Amino acid sequence: MPSDLHGRCTFYKEGVMLALTRRVGEEIVVGDPRNPIGVIRVVEVHGDKVRLGFDFPKDVEINRRELAEAKRREGVAIEDLL
Repeated sequence: MPSDLHGRCTFYKEGVMLALTRRVGEEIVVGDPRNPIGVIRVVEVHGDKVRLGFDFPKDVEINRRELAEAKRREGVAIEDLL
């Protein structure tokens, strides 16, 4: 398999994270490629900011880390934080 198809695994205190390099318009398929759970797409990059698009079923919650942590800590519904 060509080396450009592999990501790099980075080891963190919590475990291992797969780090991938993508360009605008490129996608990452989550789950079985024949029946994916969802797709993450790089929409745009401006300086140090990256805009991502998430195409997942409505029943899959997707939260920014700070909102997920607040929800976990406080038991607050995400809708109340937006």
